[in-house]
Amino acid sequence: MPRATISLPQPTLDTFQPVSASAVHILARLAAKKAVQEQLRAEGVRISLVKPADISVKAQAYLQSHPELYAEAKDRALRLGMFEKRRRKSA
Repeated sequence: MPRATISLPQPTLDTFQPVSASAVHILARLAAKKAVQEQLRAEGVRISLVKPADISVKAQAYLQSHPELYAEAKDRALRLGMFEKRRRKSA
């Protein structure tokens, strides 16, 4: 008695691509940095006079207090097509 098997065509199986985790982290950090710079400008501070290291520290603190930036960064990475690259199979 033949058994029916349900399987997806091969191209359908290869369509899943995970979002690049490093891209999400980078996009989240960039959003935090932009937010910090906007806050400083609103306070009347000239960004060019602030050390980049100081902005990075403030951006890291901002990112820790605003975890929703990671979800926004993930959505943005999806829209931009930032997927993990396939790794080569080692012989």
